[in-house]
Amino acid sequence: MLAQRLLSRRLPQVALRSTVPRASFSQVRALKAAENDDPLMNGGYQNPPRIKRQFRDPNADWWDKQERRNFGEPVHEENEILGVFSPEQYTHVTARKGLLQLGAFVVTFLGLCGAVSLFYPDKPSAPRTFPDGLEKELGGPNALPVGYDPRN
Repeated sequence: MLAQRLLSRRLPQVALRSTVPRASFSQVRALKAAENDDPLMNGGYQNPPRIKRQFRDPNADWWDKQERRNFGEPVHEENEILGVFSPEQYTHVTARKGLLQLGAFVVTFLGLCGAVSLFYPDKPSAPRTFPDGLEKELGGPNALPVGYDPRN
């Protein structure tokens, strides 16, 4: 009941807020500025193609062998992302092949578990038997009640 009253009290306020769009003047200016695409925003600096340095030929004759750059070569404005010391891009296995390998592992593991459960023995040995079945010791129907003293 209380939750319904709270929700019914809050809904008109939420609906009122969502129907009145509020845009500040700075947002309007930013939206208009996006239409005017200036190709020379970086001051005429020649921006080379966006290629990670890890994909460049490591055996080529580079001036800087560690960064795989030549002297005077323009640096991309996202050099910290494209450099050699940035996180390596994983290209060894495609997503489809990775999912196939993961599925093969799951099927193999579950198949092995099923085969083991079929052929694994239930008990390693025959159960131990006692003359009276330990009925008195384990509190069976013919056992004496707790606190009963046969001397009384």
